Amino acid sequence: MRAGGAKILSIAGSDPSGGAGIQADLKTFAAFGCYGMAAISALTAQNTLGVQAVSVVPADFVAKQIESVFADIAVDAVKIGMVGAPENATAIAEALSRAKAQNIVLDPVLVATSGHELGGDVMAAPLRKIFSLARVVTPNLIEAARLVGGGEARGLEDMRNLALRLHALGAPTVLVKGGHLDGDALDLLYDGAQFHEFTAPRVPTRNTHGTGCALSSAIAALLGQGFLLAEAVGGAKAWLTRALQAGAEIHIGAGHGPPHHFCDLWT
Repeated sequence: MRAGGAKILSIAGSDPSGGAGIQADLKTFAAFGCYGMAAISALTAQNTLGVQAVSVVPADFVAKQIESVFADIAVDAVKIGMVGAPENATAIAEALSRAKAQNIVLDPVLVATSGHELGGDVMAAPLRKIFSLARVVTPNLIEAARLVGGGEARGLEDMRNLALRLHALGAPTVLVKGGHLDGDALDLLYDGAQFHEFTAPRVPTRNTHGTGCALSSAIAALLGQGFLLAEAVGGAKAWLTRALQAGAEIHIGAGHGPPHHFCDLWT
């Protein structure tokens, strides 16, 4: 699965504890044999116990970082995570549009795994401006509901409804992540024509910090290597399941630790 050689840019917030955000994205890119790059949109003070503080990077400087990368390097895919502020979402959309960026994976980060707000409802409308640029949008259930203006998901039919509503708002393809539901881990992909279900056994672990970052980054890494979208989602989900299984045996911090990003490389 790791063909290597692709150059992937992450636009996201920094997690000094290394489990989520830019740090998790770069680890994921490396795990798939890709060259990772980063434009930082926000600084956070966080650890496995939660998020203590956030400082947003000014929009013009976020755009400068993106422009610098594209001016010099051929970018094969882009992952967008936490953007930090409404004006950053606009700046990111404009910079990527000017660069004619391809294979954009938008992970609309609104709430951390710990429950800490990382944008909340105020970011829903600005994030929708990026929808049309994205190859796929990957919200979890809570984020999907906020992006469409309300609702909740208790099962597969609710997930289908959220995917359809997000598609109607401009997202060409949508992956609704069902990690908050009971039972097997179910993710639902809607490509504008049909639904694709991806299931995996739920891994009994508390080490789930940054799983959304890891999954979206893995999808971007595989898209950048030329995989079709459904193949990229399936490969990324299979890898994340292995990373969660391996991460269950690693204890980083006193709270929710990260998955083992290098599960396929380190024994």
